[in-house]
Amino acid sequence: MSQRRRRSLALLTSGVLALPLLTGCGAGDDEGGPAAAGQDIAATTRDKVADGGVLRWAVDTLPDTLNAFQADADATTSRIAGAVLPHLFVLDAKGRPVANPDYLEKAEVIEREPKQVVLYKLNQQAVWSDGREIGAPDFVAQWRALNGKDSAYWTARNAGYERIEKIERGKTDLEVRVTFAKPYADWRSLFSPLYPKQVTGTPDAFNEGARGTLKVTAGPFALGAIDKKTGTAALTRNPRWWGRPAKLDSLVLTAVPRAERPAALAAGKVDLAEIDRAGADRIALARRDAAGKGGAGAGGAPAHGPAAELTPAQATLSWANAFGTDEEKAEQEKEARTKHTESVKRYADEQAALRRFTVRKSLEPAYTQLAMNGASGPLADERVRRAVARALDRQALADLVLKPLGLPAKPVGSHVALAGQQAYADNSDALGGQDAKAAQALLADAGWRRGGKLTEPAGAKAGPESTPQDDGKTPAGPGTGNDGLYIVGEDDAANGDTASDTRAAGAAAAADGGHDRVSPVLAPAPFGAQQKASLLAQAARVRTVDDAKRGPLLDGDTADDPAKGSPAPAKQATRTSGSMLAKDGKALTLRFVLPAGPGSEPLRTVGERISQMLRKLGVNTEITKVADDSFFKDHIASGQYDLALYSWPATAFPATDARPIFAKPEPAADGSLLVEQNYTRVGTDHIDQLFDQAVGELDEAQSRELVRKADARIWAAAGSIPLFQRPELVAVKPSLVNAGAFGLGSPRYQDIGWKKAPKAKEKKK
Repeated sequence: MSQRRRRSLALLTSGVLALPLLTGCGAGDDEGGPAAAGQDIAATTRDKVADGGVLRWAVDTLPDTLNAFQADADATTSRIAGAVLPHLFVLDAKGRPVANPDYLEKAEVIEREPKQVVLYKLNQQAVWSDGREIGAPDFVAQWRALNGKDSAYWTARNAGYERIEKIERGKTDLEVRVTFAKPYADWRSLFSPLYPKQVTGTPDAFNEGARGTLKVTAGPFALGAIDKKTGTAALTRNPRWWGRPAKLDSLVLTAVPRAERPAALAAGKVDLAEIDRAGADRIALARRDAAGKGGAGAGGAPAHGPAAELTPAQATLSWANAFGTDEEKAEQEKEARTKHTESVKRYADEQAALRRFTVRKSLEPAYTQLAMNGASGPLADERVRRAVARALDRQALADLVLKPLGLPAKPVGSHVALAGQQAYADNSDALGGQDAKAAQALLADAGWRRGGKLTEPAGAKAGPESTPQDDGKTPAGPGTGNDGLYIVGEDDAANGDTASDTRAAGAAAAADGGHDRVSPVLAPAPFGAQQKASLLAQAARVRTVDDAKRGPLLDGDTADDPAKGSPAPAKQATRTSGSMLAKDGKALTLRFVLPAGPGSEPLRTVGERISQMLRKLGVNTEITKVADDSFFKDHIASGQYDLALYSWPATAFPATDARPIFAKPEPAADGSLLVEQNYTRVGTDHIDQLFDQAVGELDEAQSRELVRKADARIWAAAGSIPLFQRPELVAVKPSLVNAGAFGLGSPRYQDIGWKKAPKAKEKKK
């Protein structure tokens, strides 16, 4: 297996993200500028934090494995590893790496020639929970497990470890010397987390021994019981911890689906939970009502909730049906009224409880992008991709999502880093900003014209997927978010088309059977969160079939030849594209795939706004909403889309982690394409070369400059367009401190706790 196929797998997301506790280079404090938004964690000094207490922290699911280097590791795996295992480097509030003094006294490159040598000087108090010192044997065992040479280890990454030549003890047991066969700029990413040799020493221990338990740990917390029935994983204060002791007695990770989190908060099941905008709105309304500022709806009715949804006319009709002469109808209506009354009471009770919470806000370490599939079709032409990009008002899209939340709304200017991180630079000028005239000129140069003659037969469909997909996993109908296919730009009577002229969402399978493959690459570190985690698991397991060689059905079938001897058809009026663009008899229509889940409403709103922007340019879009669990596997990874919205996580070392995301697809021996994580299928040799140079450049400033040059080339290729940093909304009890919206930084678990109650004298003041 090639090294490229074993590169790290960054997570696609329509949901949330937890940044891996990994790091990159360390100099140049002014590089990258300020973070777009700071942490919102109620930062408090330890002397003002009470000793003891329990924190119940909502997570998406209990982990399938506690081994962060396996393919099915998820966000909860990362959360647990962060609290119970060594991380030699952690991220500060700007997403920049800093040595963790709990484990390291120093770590530095001490030799560059003839080979790179890194010397780790460990904290002399650092010990595993069994009393053994953390040392070279643990480093050696993890290197051998992850370097890719022994296929008996079921690893999900080897990036960086395969460059190591040897690891040995230094002058003392507290020193570890790592010699590299090839220079590695991102050496700080290694050994975080660090597992004890009991886990990594043998394939059996690595593959199975750490899936459900960690017998030996070395963090401020130790792993307690994992209860699948109650959906909880308990972390308890580590009595052998040599650093500042954890303030909390225990931290209980509780699995709660995101849609159920407002109710779980209200019921007292959790104290901290990441929520979506709808949940944040409920808390804001509850606090407003508690302050007496809520007001009432029309006629004194409740201003929000189930009671507000019932109009006076509906209430009157309901009463009439419930007490009418039709007994069967009356019984049904009475049952419905009872359920409604219960729903109203439940909502009111929840709102009364939610007023005890507050929402802490920041920006996630992830950005949402518009991806354009450049494998075939109109977007295979770079001019069309650039035109689509230059039609976008990225500032308006950022405003749409972030301004209502009171968060900074600045478009992201880099594919490889976020504002505040050292590799960040706004390279969007390599493509150019919004410019309708420039976009029109690009499309004209590519041969697309308004009012072009259409030769596609009216009512032509694009194969079996012309009907909106329903896999039975997503409810359909009003209010479900699964409204099927919606075509933007084809409802204009000026183009002479009828509703039956719409093309299908999705694509027909390639007639020649050719397809691309996503490499079974191995996940880098535990990135994660709900959708990201599920997408990771899917991507790590799937060798997908790509429709990059899409057949002609994608652009509309041709009519069958009339049977010989049949009467000549009546002459049809010439059809044109009207105000929309066409070329070679076909309208410019792009399939736009969006997730249909309840947490993806903002993404769908952004998609619809993008469609409106493209329509002004003369570009039709077909919006298809698909089930969340098939969005990545069946559409993004397999290439069944033209346009899509999803998110990439930020990373502290883009030279390593961004490389597979933007790598040029390579032909495999069977004629298919190996696309790694480059789901836009747009890449160049030059971009690959720049990343390869950056990862081997030990001059940190020069390495970052090479990454920025690669980013500028990625902008110019116009395969994906960064839009905005994702919002991070966390509901917490106000007395919880040093926790909340962590932004680009890593949690410091031992400092999280409950604020001390003010003393009597302070109360009087």
